[in-house]
Amino acid sequence: MAALLPFHLHPFVVAVIVAAAVVHHVLVTSPRQRVMARCALLALLLVTIWPVGDVAAKVSLSVATAQRLVIMLLVAPLLLLSLPTATLARLSRPPLVDFVVRKLAHPGLALATVTLVGTATLMPPVVDWGARSNAARDLVLAVVLAVGVVLWIPALAVMPGTRRLSPMARAGYLFAASLAVTSLSFVWIFARHPLYPGLHGQDALLGVTPLFDQQLAGFVAKFACYVPLWWVAFVIFAHAEDRGVAVEETPLHWADVERELLRLDRRRSRLLARHRPS
Repeated sequence: MAALLPFHLHPFVVAVIVAAAVVHHVLVTSPRQRVMARCALLALLLVTIWPVGDVAAKVSLSVATAQRLVIMLLVAPLLLLSLPTATLARLSRPPLVDFVVRKLAHPGLALATVTLVGTATLMPPVVDWGARSNAARDLVLAVVLAVGVVLWIPALAVMPGTRRLSPMARAGYLFAASLAVTSLSFVWIFARHPLYPGLHGQDALLGVTPLFDQQLAGFVAKFACYVPLWWVAFVIFAHAEDRGVAVEETPLHWADVERELLRLDRRRSRLLARHRPS
C-alpha cells in the first residue's frame, strides 16, 4: 500500500483551507456561521489531502465520485450559508460578478452549468490529467467547488439581487438537480470495460477490479446524490409551512431592493455617459 499510495501532505491545499478559515473567523462573528464554515472546510480538507484525496485522484473512481459529492453537496452549501448577507452583497457587488451571479441564479441555466461542467470534470481525459498532475487535480477540484456553489444558488436563495424561487420551486429544482448531478452514472454502471486508464491499483489497494470500482461509482453517484438533495427539498418545503409562508410565494428581501437600486443607478450612469457631449 505504501508503494501505491505514498504520504503526500498537499501543502498548497492545506495553506488555502487554513487561510480561508482564518479570514472567515476574522470577518464573521456569528457563532452559527463560524461552525458552518469550520465544518465545511474540515470536510474539504479531509477529502482533498492524503489518503482520500490521493485515492480519488490516482486509484478509485468511486472514491473520486464520493469526494466530488461531498464538495458539491456538503462543502458548497455550508460555505454559502456561513457568509452573512452583507458579505455576500459585497462579494457580488462588482458589475461583472453581479451579472454572472444573477444569470446563474436562473434554475435552468444553473442546471445546465452543473450538468455540463460537472460532467466534464469526470470525463476520462480530465480524470487522467488529474491523476498525472497535482496542480491539475487541485484545479479540477476548485472547479467542482464552484459548480457546487452554482448548484446551490437557486436552492438556498441567499444571494442578494438574484431571482428567488418560491419554496415549492426550490424543492422542485432540487429534485431536478439530483438527476443532473448523476448524469454519468448509467454510463459507468453499464460499461463493459474500464474507461479510466489513468486510475490504477484498485486490486492491490481496494481489493476490487477497475470495472467493479467504476460500476460502484455509478451507484454511489445515484444514491449518495438523491438522499441529501431530496432531504433538503423536503426541509425547505416543511420549513415554509411551519413559518406560515405559502409554498408558492416568492419572498422579497431588503438586500434584493438595495441591489436593484444599485443596478438602476448603474444604468442611469451609463445612459448619462452615452449622451454626454464629447
